[in-house]
Amino acid sequence: MMRAAYREIDGALAFHEDIGQGRTVFCIHTAGQSGVQWRHAGAALARRGYRVIVPDLPGHGRSEPPTTGAISDLRDYARWCERLMDELELEQPYVVGCSIGGKIAIELACSMGARLAGAVAMAADAGMSKAAGQAMRRGLLRELEDCAAPSRSDRTYFGTLAVVGRNVAQARRQLIADMHRREDPIVSNSDLIGWASFDAWSRLESARCPVHLVAGDDDLWIDAQAVRRTAQAMPRARYTLLEGIGHYPMEEMENFDAILDGWLQDLRATPNEVQA
Repeated sequence: MMRAAYREIDGALAFHEDIGQGRTVFCIHTAGQSGVQWRHAGAALARRGYRVIVPDLPGHGRSEPPTTGAISDLRDYARWCERLMDELELEQPYVVGCSIGGKIAIELACSMGARLAGAVAMAADAGMSKAAGQAMRRGLLRELEDCAAPSRSDRTYFGTLAVVGRNVAQARRQLIADMHRREDPIVSNSDLIGWASFDAWSRLESARCPVHLVAGDDDLWIDAQAVRRTAQAMPRARYTLLEGIGHYPMEEMENFDAILDGWLQDLRATPNEVQA
């Protein structure tokens, strides 16, 4: 059975779903989207014996916008997630995220340490090169001036289709793109500024929980080798490349719950380091 609730975090109401019972998995969505991305995978994972927490980040889905305006620093989202976990009194949850959610998962692995049972970061690395990140950030800041134009919806739709993997059936590709085009352009652009600005390279060695980094070989948004390098730079991380999958594994893969269950079991077999 799915439970849903609002909690006040930093002066604004935060929405989250709570499904199932068992070891807790905290699932984070992608830029501009909401917890609806986990509607199939979350329910299926709960049927496998997990408690699945799926929040809408501030300003996304059914969560109120932050009192300070749209967020463009992923570390702020990470701190918000940590406060929500504390509010829910979660003990050693797994964190699973994709895209900006994956980068938030990396940040949480570094900041929360052994308080997490483990983290799965999909479609995310520790940060692009400084020059590339600055260039992307400048372009996104310029785009904020016109991102409410009607063409923005079409750009989101066709851009989503472009990064879905070749192994995904056409009807499923269409549904993913149709769902994604409903995003708020101001929020999604701010999220992507956070994506471009994110740099956790200097913090990776502080991760005290096991981490699994995942890339799709059809993902045009990321450099799979940068994801692999991130895994190599973390003390207790592994890396998986998904053939024929793009930027949204939890939406693209029909058997994603089984795949994620295997990853979580691998993390469980790798004990946490003692928190210093």
